[in-house]
Order: sequence, then structure tokens, then C-alpha cells
Amino acid sequence: MKLLSLTYQRFRNLDAVTLEPSAHATIAVGENGQGKTNLLEGLYLLATLKPLRANKLSELIRFGEASAKVTGRFLIAGAEREIAVEVIPGGRTAFVDGKRAQALDAYFGGVSVVAFTPDDLAVVKGGPDGRRAFLDRSVFNVVPAYLDESREYGRALKSRNKLLKDRAPMSHLQAWDATLAKLGARLWVRRRALMESLVERARVAFQRIGRSPLEAQWRYQPSHLGEGLSFATASEAELCERMLLRLDARLSRDVERGFTSVGPHADDVEIALGDKPARAYASQGQSRALVLAWKVAEIENLQQHNGFLPLLLLDDVSSELDPERNAFLMGYLADSGAQTLLTTTDAALVTRAAGADTRWYRVHAGKVEARASLSPAP
Repeated sequence: MKLLSLTYQRFRNLDAVTLEPSAHATIAVGENGQGKTNLLEGLYLLATLKPLRANKLSELIRFGEASAKVTGRFLIAGAEREIAVEVIPGGRTAFVDGKRAQALDAYFGGVSVVAFTPDDLAVVKGGPDGRRAFLDRSVFNVVPAYLDESREYGRALKSRNKLLKDRAPMSHLQAWDATLAKLGARLWVRRRALMESLVERARVAFQRIGRSPLEAQWRYQPSHLGEGLSFATASEAELCERMLLRLDARLSRDVERGFTSVGPHADDVEIALGDKPARAYASQGQSRALVLAWKVAEIENLQQHNGFLPLLLLDDVSSELDPERNAFLMGYLADSGAQTLLTTTDAALVTRAAGADTRWYRVHAGKVEARASLSPAP
């Protein structure tokens, strides 16, 4: 898989622009707030149908415009393919070779992306919601259907929570339990499988990056499932049954508090160094090494799963890393051979990832200009 070109129309603050990325490193340089992150967000939207940082899709539309569109040409299995996403205030529409995509499989086949942003570096020390989102991005890369599955779960959860807040009759609440339990069990199985495939890779990667005598550990922690069930070995049907029981057992508490307390939305990923929780005891450098290790594991897992490397998107991450870990990351990118798009405020931080075929772009006030070299902007 290779990205051949990328076109933006009315996307955030960007002028209409077409990029022709390198087969290896493409680097956008610019000050903060000029639009370089928008380049990555457009590509991430194209590859996942989800925004990288916007809370609402409508935020992706250039101010004063009715819609935004991102189009990419890819080389997949020896054939060229065009995919596009058009965003309007009410949602978005995906296209494959100029025709509206009718199924996720038709749209996502052969395209995958791993994004790495400064926000990711806060995952270890942050709250459970950040770690869940971090995990879910990894699951989606392996199982594109997870996008729809998680949305279905979210809609069912929202409906049940509204009934809880409205103090609806118990019979109305319980009518949602079977749906929520079925969808929740599917998400649990997806997340568990992803953890099983990544944890050992991440542990090894941490030893390479962190140079620490402590062993890194990642464990998925489902909440309030009760005793007598092994989450690691339970079948999807058993998880569904257990969630139904726990929803019933905690119904009075949920009514009192106005939200559903059992399910994938309430879980966490426990990250530890040795026998101590990383959230409380890891240094800033160790926290960053833990996130780097997860990203390396995700890249390697996708390569094995798909038979090709994913696109890598790095949004000014180098400025947040210490020199040693930045050197590791830049060296890893250069050695991997992956097609990578990086943004930075300081080109000197990413030169180790650059090569003879690197494409350089200068971004200023939404204008994107190709540059022949690393020479500073006038």
C-alpha cells in the first residue's frame, strides 16, 4: 500500500492543495497554528472516517463553507484506487473510485494508518477515557467493523442513560439491557484479542526504548464484572450473560446515579512498571517510552496482520520527546521503510528520519508550499 496523492478542499484553514508524498518520509514544517496538523487530520479522516482531534465533524469544514472534502489516490495490490470523504454539517459520505461506498469492507480494504500525537504521550498519566480511546484506535486498525460496532454500543448506552436520568420505569430500562449486553460483549472480545496480540510486542519494544530494569505490563481491566468469571477465557456468550446479570444487579445504583456503570465504556487499561502502576510511579521519560512501545507494537502487529506496513502519521511528537527517545523514534522510522508523514516546528528534530527522497513542505497561514530542501523559509 502506498499513498500517491492527497487533495484537500475547504478543509479547516487549508487552502486547496494537492500533496504528492514521498514513498518514505514527507515532512511538513511550520509554526503552531498554521495548519500543518490539519494535513494529518485530513489523511486520518480519509483512512478511518473519524477525526483525529476534532470533537465534531462539522469542525473540519472551513469557516464559511458548506462542506469539506479530502481525496486520496492509493496503490493497493498493484492497482490504483481513489477514496474520498466529503463532510457536511450533518455527517460525512465516503466514496470509492467516485462512487458512494455502500459497505465498510469496500472502503477500508487495503488501507490502514497509525497516528501518533502529543496527546498520546499523556495517556499513561491521564484518565481511563484516554486509554480506552487509545486502545480503540488500535482495535479499529485491525477490525474496521469495530467502528460501527462501537457506535451501535454508544447509541444503546446513550438511550439507557437517558432513561436512567428520566427515572423511567424499570421495564423500559431492562428492555435495553439485552441489546447493551450483546454489543458490549462483542467490544470486550475485540479489545481482548487486540491486547493479546500487542502486549508481548510492546513489552519487548519497551526494553529496547526504555532501557529499564523494570518490565512493562499492560492489562485490560473490565469494571464491575463480579467474581467467578475469567475474563481472559470467557466466551462472547458468557460475557454477554455476565453483563446482563451485572446490569440487573447494579440497576438501583445506576438509577440513583443516572448512568450505566457496567460495560466497555467504564473499563480501563492498567499500565505498570514492575509491580507498580505507571500512572503513579512512572517518570515522564518512562511514560513516553511506554507509549512509544505501544505504537511500535501496533505497527509491527499491523504489518503481520495485513502483510504491509500502515501509513504512519506523527504530529510534532519529536518536540515532546527527550533526545534519546526522539533519536530512537526517528531511527525506527528510517529503518522501517514505512511511508510516513511528519509535522514539526523544528526541521532539525526530524532529519534522522529524512532521506534522499524526502518531500518537504512549508505550511504558513493555511498555505502549503513544496520545498526542495531543508533551507529555512524566507
